[in-house]
Amino acid sequence: MANAASGMAVHDDCKLKFLELKAKRTFRSIIFKIEEKQKEVIVEKLGDPSQSYEDFAASIPADECRYAVYDYDFVTEENCQKSRIFFIAWVS
Repeated sequence: MANAASGMAVHDDCKLKFLELKAKRTFRSIIFKIEEKQKEVIVEKLGDPSQSYEDFAASIPADECRYAVYDYDFVTEENCQKSRIFFIAWVS
């Protein structure tokens, strides 16, 4: 079902894969693509848990628009391991 504001639908797999990344850390990243013919946002690529940010950035087409989420791991000044999930709107 399309979003009333945009007319664009989001495939169920988008939400399911995001929840899997968030809860299980099965993926490092998810790249979403707008499928123009179906007027729908779909999952295009799933990043392996060992994927670096550089690999993730290189996997996004330079000349096309995409949405993505990236699970970023870091260590705080207090030496605590943390993780944040970033939403990225990639516009060429």
